[in-house]
Amino acid sequence: MHEHVIQLSRSIKQAIMMLFDGVMIILALGFSFALLGMQFLGQEQVFYLYGTVAIILSILVLVRIGLYREIVLYMGLQSGFILLQGVTVSSCFLMLSYYLSQKPEPSDFSILPIFWMIALLFIGGTRFIAKVMLQSLIRNFRPRQPVIIYGAGSSGMQLVIALQNGDQHLPVAFVDDSHSMLGSTIHGIRVYSPNSLFELIEKYSVRQILLAIPSATSSERKEIINRLEHLPVHVKTVPDLFDVVSGKSGVDEVRDIDIEDLLGREIVPPNPELLSACVGGKSVMVTGAGGSIGSELCRQIVNMNPARVILLDSFEYGLYEIERELKEKILTIEGVGKIEIVALLGSVCNSGYMENTIRNFNVDTVYHAAAYKQVPMVEKNILEGVQNNIFGTLVAAEAAKKFEVKNFVLISTDKAVRPTNFMGATKRFSEQVLQAIAQKGEGTKFSMVRFGNVLGSSGSVVPLFRNQITSGGPVTVTHPEVTRYFMTVQEAAQLVIQAGSMATGGDVFVLDMHEPIRIIDLAKKMIHLMGYDIKDSNSYRGDIPIEYTGLRPGEKLYEELMIGEFVTGTEHPKIMRAEEENLSWNTLEELLGRLKIACESIDLRAIRSALMEAVDGFEPKEEVVDPLWNVNKQQSKNEIGKTFDGSTGATQPSKKVANLFKE
Repeated sequence: MHEHVIQLSRSIKQAIMMLFDGVMIILALGFSFALLGMQFLGQEQVFYLYGTVAIILSILVLVRIGLYREIVLYMGLQSGFILLQGVTVSSCFLMLSYYLSQKPEPSDFSILPIFWMIALLFIGGTRFIAKVMLQSLIRNFRPRQPVIIYGAGSSGMQLVIALQNGDQHLPVAFVDDSHSMLGSTIHGIRVYSPNSLFELIEKYSVRQILLAIPSATSSERKEIINRLEHLPVHVKTVPDLFDVVSGKSGVDEVRDIDIEDLLGREIVPPNPELLSACVGGKSVMVTGAGGSIGSELCRQIVNMNPARVILLDSFEYGLYEIERELKEKILTIEGVGKIEIVALLGSVCNSGYMENTIRNFNVDTVYHAAAYKQVPMVEKNILEGVQNNIFGTLVAAEAAKKFEVKNFVLISTDKAVRPTNFMGATKRFSEQVLQAIAQKGEGTKFSMVRFGNVLGSSGSVVPLFRNQITSGGPVTVTHPEVTRYFMTVQEAAQLVIQAGSMATGGDVFVLDMHEPIRIIDLAKKMIHLMGYDIKDSNSYRGDIPIEYTGLRPGEKLYEELMIGEFVTGTEHPKIMRAEEENLSWNTLEELLGRLKIACESIDLRAIRSALMEAVDGFEPKEEVVDPLWNVNKQQSKNEIGKTFDGSTGATQPSKKVANLFKE
């Protein structure tokens, strides 16, 4: 029966509703006359004629005002207003037909409000009963999961309406911190104190709590999440009203807790002047534009109304995606003029390509995010790590200097500080390349911005943990004491752009990452908030085990952001300027020559030696996992691209390498 009704066409359903409303109007009229004991005065036939016309006109009015476009299952307050208008007009038509066909007494005028109320009750009440019955049928055919909504504000109220009309979740209770809301009822759902959560979970067999608190500050959200962490439920959140209004999310679209909520960081609003200083109206180039940091830099840059954004990457799919996204985004940004988006597929190691790009597009600012950043991967591919991270930076910087780019900003990492891995060593070397070039005091302002792990970036631990938990575990952690700094990719990109605007030349900017987070604590929080228990030797009913895999090659237990202790503040409270020693250009030039020769001859030991000499605190382990390491242990005396000085035994740069550093 239920399925047959659903399969009826929309026009047939509307015709049935019109017929039904006509019957309800007749019944309401009969009840009204019966209640008042009124009689027709010999004009029944005339009244029946007028009454029939009035009923038809009433139905037409209800059609016109849109009552039959409303779906009974989803009728709400707006539908009630439409119904009120229709019944009022219908009452006027019928009473007019009565007074035209009869000679009413003054007391007969009371029929109007009586009929209006009974008609409203019959037409509106039957619809309400039908809605309840349909919801009950749907609930019986498709059982819904009971949920508790945390937050009884405007977002919570919109959420409960959406869930009640849906077929997945059944809201059973509101929980709110406001004492003024306790004990009240919203859309049939009672509001309780957070202290009642455990009892509510037990009473209704709740497995999910939905957070509807978009206006809460980061610290308030963190406090609430910490309170919910040890409850046997899966904690999810709903989008804020801005995302709902803009169409990015539906009001009933629930998702897992963001890692930002676990960190509880208060974001400092960006300084518009610092954001636009190196970007607004300028030609801006982002290398590594298809990566996590590079793509977010591009998103932030287009908001500042640049004249042109050049996207450079060797990762074809990532480049395609960010180009498509930016072109779509530009169409939706208000107050932004025409922005030229140029996607270039190429490598930063190609000097001719870089020079032509910077010259032809009159680049004003370069954000150099192109780098290999995964520690274990670079540890297994040292040669490419050196080529891309060090020589890619050198080529890009020399091209920028040659064609008088105003600002060049290197995206660096906390792993460059006293590194134990080759990735960190190459990044610190690339920092020194910029510092040495900046010492020459020429036009381009070179600077670097150093920060820790970016949430949501490729290879981030958070999506890894989430996938492992969803798959039933185990969750893998390298070491119980390992800690890392974390920052959202949006905040990191904004701070990078602002830091570059404050550069004077050779600056090392360090972002305020707050306190480091223990990875094991992060894993435990995610397990609990996804509704599971940790399975260990002390737990007989746990769900998700945690396994320690040991530190990967080149990994440290903790990271640092500064090499020395000398640091000064800047115009921005979240950006500091570090004062650190660096190598002179003459010293660096000789080391670069040695590195170039070592790369040409695939001499990994020579690469290691040069990096240890250039990078303070670099102490790589003897066990290197690069497959080329063992293959190239025995080097010929006639190595590619180098000459041997018999008197000193020293390896000298070839003419080809020496030409690289000619002005």
